[in-house]
Amino acid sequence: MHILGIDIGGSGIKGAPVDIETGELLAERLRIKTPKKGEPEPIAEVVNQIAQSFKWDGPIGIGFPAPIKAGVTLMAANVSEKWVGTNADALFTKITGCDCTMINDADAAGLAEMAFGAGRGQPGTVIMVTLGTGIGSAIFHRGQLLPNTELGHLEIDGEDAEFRASAVAREREKLSWSKYAKRLNKYLKTLEKLFWPNLFIIGGGISKDSEKFLPLLTIETHVIPAKLLNEAGIVGAALGAKGIH
Repeated sequence: MHILGIDIGGSGIKGAPVDIETGELLAERLRIKTPKKGEPEPIAEVVNQIAQSFKWDGPIGIGFPAPIKAGVTLMAANVSEKWVGTNADALFTKITGCDCTMINDADAAGLAEMAFGAGRGQPGTVIMVTLGTGIGSAIFHRGQLLPNTELGHLEIDGEDAEFRASAVAREREKLSWSKYAKRLNKYLKTLEKLFWPNLFIIGGGISKDSEKFLPLLTIETHVIPAKLLNEAGIVGAALGAKGIH
């Protein structure tokens, strides 16, 4: 089955058709810059632009940086506050004319990694952490997703964890890889003490540089980079639209 996967981020919106049986993209992904202010209708118009570029008229799965319940966005991190309480399913369906299904973006990335990537066949508890504009999280136990965890907003040293340990935080503060690894290590140690996972998977764009910081971590839990890299959000959004949780 083919589903258009869309990954909405604070800086870019990416999409491509996905074969959900294999996890393969059926065309080169298209990326468009997220509209300034990140408000609902302009973002929906970009999603429609991506759908039209692929001449798409089938189901669409959309990963979004917020907890989602029954298609409604409950928070707004790195996008406009106007998203809070918006029935995003209905908005995207109306503007694209296609059946749209929302899923938290980190949950989407986690689904993809568990089905086709670094988490495939992994037992016990697996935590996917996506490092980008913010920090996303997805928790799986025996392959089952606990949806809408927002562990990037844990308070560490009096601040949101993502303010100190996201990929954007490293760029903003011009941190060396060793200094960044110390911050990430502290964050992962906090998760370790709370959940005692069997495995951490590190995703997001920064995972392509994983060899520069993962070897510097000192936590006990095994940590590996995501395999699908920036395709994970697109693939997982498509899986979410099929209801593969």
